[in-house]
Amino acid sequence: MAHTSSLVFAGIAPHPPIMVPEVGHEAISEVRNSIDAMAALTERVISAAAKTVILISPHAPLESRAFVAYDGPELYGDFAMFRAPAAAVRAQLDDDLLTVITKEAADENLVMIRIRGCELDHGTAVPLYFLQRNGWNGRVIALGYSFLSNEDHVRLGRCIKRAIEQMGYPVAFIASGDLSHRLRPDAPAGYNPDAHLFDEEVVDAIRTSSSNRIMNIDQELRRSAGECGYRSMLVAFGVAEDVEPSCEVISYEAPFGVGYLVAQLVSPGSAKSEPGAVATGSLSEPPEAAGGLSEESESRYGVRSVPGAVATGSASEPRALSALPVLARQVIETFIKSGVVIDPPQHLSELLMARAGCFVSIKTYEGDLRGCIGTIEPVKDTLAEELIANAISAATRDPRFPPVRQDELPGLKYSVDVLSPPEPTTADKLDPLVYGVIVEDEIGLRRGLLLPNLEGVDTVTRQVEIAAHKAGIGPRDHIKLFRFRADRYSE
Repeated sequence: MAHTSSLVFAGIAPHPPIMVPEVGHEAISEVRNSIDAMAALTERVISAAAKTVILISPHAPLESRAFVAYDGPELYGDFAMFRAPAAAVRAQLDDDLLTVITKEAADENLVMIRIRGCELDHGTAVPLYFLQRNGWNGRVIALGYSFLSNEDHVRLGRCIKRAIEQMGYPVAFIASGDLSHRLRPDAPAGYNPDAHLFDEEVVDAIRTSSSNRIMNIDQELRRSAGECGYRSMLVAFGVAEDVEPSCEVISYEAPFGVGYLVAQLVSPGSAKSEPGAVATGSLSEPPEAAGGLSEESESRYGVRSVPGAVATGSASEPRALSALPVLARQVIETFIKSGVVIDPPQHLSELLMARAGCFVSIKTYEGDLRGCIGTIEPVKDTLAEELIANAISAATRDPRFPPVRQDELPGLKYSVDVLSPPEPTTADKLDPLVYGVIVEDEIGLRRGLLLPNLEGVDTVTRQVEIAAHKAGIGPRDHIKLFRFRADRYSE
């Protein structure tokens, strides 16, 4: 449906103060993905021309039976309690919109209380810091949630949406919150072995535009995770209700045992790209591209996943992610012109420093495949080295195509797919739109791989059949199944 709403963006942002350079200092390298993703989120807010941003934080003062709003006319917060008093945020309150929100809430028997004389909590200040440092300037409404029911939080979101529509100017909504706080033994809230399941469910639900999965998530699992962003997300889902979604996981990482998610729920001003996820995103590779595997791809994949990210090529992509297809182009053009294999860039992003298998795909500008080679398991020390080796193989060693010629280079474009670790699975846990599949014979000698979300592969049966056929595995042979995800970064 066409989008005519004054709600021009809705998203989710993390709020660890360590992301703020004045607070985190050298430790910000551990959260670089989230920092870059907040720059991408801000660019989307700016491109949507949002005049006001509404933030809701779990760390605002709590009222058991009412929602809270920081009163103005100016909102202020700093990071003095984190030994960085010079890092501060200031914004003018959008008093008119807050007044309408309060009235809409009252009509639903929901109470909104204004709090005076309070500085913004860090759950509000951290996202606002990155919005302002990345170039957005506008009015702000800062809210806090309550101990009311989950449904009441969704209802508040609906009230906010109605108020936005009444005002008629572009408004963005950002739910501040971190996911599980118990992802590893040294996590701040301790360790729970099931905590990762909460994060995985949230991220996958957003990636697949399935907000109902989050609203209906097992509440015991939520409590086990020790999260602080669930109610913020509920309000965001109420705000985004009846608006055409454009969900995307821009970044997810958990360097300190706490899940940090940057995500888009609504962004009508930008083209919807394939979303990423905890260790992946979905692909739209044509079936023939899945066949060009290198010999290295026969070994078992066993590395940790790479966070999902915004699809490259948009104005709002983080610089680290655009580096992947840019590097592929540089590698191939240099090798084809001079025969020289370039060294990895001197200053690698965190993503390029990770170990991961990847595929490099070459296409013409008309969309025809020109080469695709990849590794399921990393055989190099960094993703940068893996990409360089696979890029040259894709250009010169794909058995389906002759080597790329120099005169073809101006008409070629590149993409890089980063794979997550395959995990053993069963057919009932496969989804050809979400997961790629590896079919292996009983003794592990023959393996066939098929990427996710391929045109014409819309059933698990068909997906497994194709992958098995590629490996020469017959329909009566006993097989083992593995599933994986993949993130695509394209020019």
